[in-house]
Amino acid sequence: MPTQTRILIAVADGEHVRFLRAAGDNALHTVMSLDSDAAHQRSSDLRSDRPGASMHSGSTAHHAVAPKHDPHQQEKMLFGHEVARQLNAASGRGDFDEVVIVAPAHTLEAISGALDTTTAAKVVGTLRKDLLKTPDHEMWSHVKEWVRPVHRPVPYSPA
Repeated sequence: MPTQTRILIAVADGEHVRFLRAAGDNALHTVMSLDSDAAHQRSSDLRSDRPGASMHSGSTAHHAVAPKHDPHQQEKMLFGHEVARQLNAASGRGDFDEVVIVAPAHTLEAISGALDTTTAAKVVGTLRKDLLKTPDHEMWSHVKEWVRPVHRPVPYSPA
């Protein structure tokens, strides 16, 4: 009798992630979720609230130096790395055989780039969409090409 492949579905954006599994009733259920510490913070709370100033030589005028990177974008990238760490740890424990990652493009790149080789080999599919707010019962239509239905043996009944 074939065994059911244990698949994990990570649905993320830059600040939140949900991990889903297929249950015995062929429905997807969230088994764990994480939120970024920076999810609801202002940029000024993440970094210095005032950019530095510079002077041009030969002038007494001061000009503000614009930050080169948006603090929220940096935090989203770091959160993608945290999601990858969670997946790497779960893979190392043998918690899943296959994984599907669903996230917007930048988040998906941050997660994929931080996966170790063992976990990356278990990725059977990726979807570049923000489906974090999609309820569990509506996720099936988005990931059904990677999630095989649970097969139960038909009970024997003498005729």
